[in-house]
Amino acid sequence: MEKKYQHQTAEQQAQALWEQEQTYQYNEQSDAPTFSIDTPPPTVSGSLHIGHVFSYTHTDLVARYKRMRGYNVFYPMGFDDNGLPTEKFVEKKHKTKAHVVGRSAFIKMCQEEVQHAHKDFAALWKQMGLSVDWNTTYSTISDPVRKLAQENFLELLEQGHVARSQTPALFCTTCQTSVAQAELDGVDQATTFNTILFRDNAGQTYPIATTRPELLAACVAVMYHPSDERFAHLKGGTLRSPYFDVAVPCIADDHVDPEKGTGLVMCCTFGDQTDIIWQQTHNLPIKVVMTERGLWNDLAGPLEGLRVRDARAKILELLAECDSLTEQKKIAHNVNVHERCKQPIEYRVIPQWFVKITDIREKFLELGDQIEWQPSFMQARYKDWVSNLGWDWCISRQRCYGVTFPIWHCKNCNEVIKASPEQLPVDPTETQPLQKNCQTCGGSDFAPETDVMDTWNISSLSPQINGQALPFDMRPQAHDIIRTWAFYTIIKSYFTAKTIPWKKIAISGHVTSSNGKISKSTGGAKLTPHNLLAAYPADAIRYWAAHGAPGTDTAFSEEQIKSGN
Repeated sequence: MEKKYQHQTAEQQAQALWEQEQTYQYNEQSDAPTFSIDTPPPTVSGSLHIGHVFSYTHTDLVARYKRMRGYNVFYPMGFDDNGLPTEKFVEKKHKTKAHVVGRSAFIKMCQEEVQHAHKDFAALWKQMGLSVDWNTTYSTISDPVRKLAQENFLELLEQGHVARSQTPALFCTTCQTSVAQAELDGVDQATTFNTILFRDNAGQTYPIATTRPELLAACVAVMYHPSDERFAHLKGGTLRSPYFDVAVPCIADDHVDPEKGTGLVMCCTFGDQTDIIWQQTHNLPIKVVMTERGLWNDLAGPLEGLRVRDARAKILELLAECDSLTEQKKIAHNVNVHERCKQPIEYRVIPQWFVKITDIREKFLELGDQIEWQPSFMQARYKDWVSNLGWDWCISRQRCYGVTFPIWHCKNCNEVIKASPEQLPVDPTETQPLQKNCQTCGGSDFAPETDVMDTWNISSLSPQINGQALPFDMRPQAHDIIRTWAFYTIIKSYFTAKTIPWKKIAISGHVTSSNGKISKSTGGAKLTPHNLLAAYPADAIRYWAAHGAPGTDTAFSEEQIKSGN
């Protein structure tokens, strides 16, 4: 026996032994009680970092403890390897876009990167010594999971929980896809409150303050509060918009805050959710002035071809030239941005698939109460989110690498044509339905659904993917995805099995540094000595200093670690 412990040799021997002996394999024939873990599938959008190590170590401690207590532990590992995060990673790495290389070629690039990521991820988890059952590994883009997701979609469609609607939806012009409410972050941005002048037919001016003057060409009404006597005389009348000189109706509505701005508000299609409410409530026309790429179209006149900021600057210049801009005030304005790219969200009217959830909030709150939350105060985040839902769950994405909807549309009457069960999984862009004629009009010319599913729509089926009876014993996850993964999994479990997905949910925090949360997007995510020192206790650091840190080829001295070098 060697006098000096060789950690690399010993760890490789241990890993080989665990694999050979199937040490951590779940034994379906065992009489021991099962402890099942709904393990988070890491997103394939770059390399893993110390935050992942931090969270998955917590889960592994629970799994090992339960084994020592005599449980037969079901501990799978998955890879969430479809959808926007993976596409953005591939775009960045290959410096290209799907529309540049073509849909098929881009999907092939994504598939190749996913395979590399699987190997890298598994190697790190094994190097860490995670006691995962590698026989239960799954991929959210694999054929079995695609089939399950498409079956689930058709089931929810049949039950009336899913519907297609052409309504205003949240849209990211940077990522060029619709998004769900759960994918938004609110940030304060410096902007300008601009007071512009509308006029009546006699030339009397009416000031309106707005932060979105670039939407002036999409203005379809001017709103005021019913109790605001300053504008009671406008009822039933019209005002003309500055520069574009378009007459729009004046409408009283309770949603107007008479204390904000001048008390008069533009309704534009669409600047925010209130505009959507007004348009639907008062049956106003819809004027679309922006393309899916965030460029102003020909309806915007001289703003055509411009993006938001340039369009805003241009219209303010034009308003000043025609004496219709009277005041500008700098303010901090809270805006919704897409969590993925941090760019402001817009609204577009396109056909989308929605899971209907806003009408049964109370049921989801009730289900949340049936789950044990650890720590218990984290349940407040769930309750706040569910209580304040403003949108149904949009599961359509205008991307190409993801699970396709098993749907075609009749070109004659737009009737939905569903795939047959034996066709699943199916890509409707490459296959025709088995149904030869539309049951509504008899037509035989069908157009494939080209959108793909929101990646959360697939990963929210993780308990069903893993095939264990519901509810699982535990779901470990981070607190920032309570509003997405936790909530969506509860939705799917209720709709498909009328039960909760797990008995307990264990919420972890984030690894932080002097720059804030450590992540792939904010930097500081690598397994460096500084990050190890920030995340782990001294005894673990001393061990890694001597034997090398997971995910690295280097052993660091304690002096290096303490200095952060």
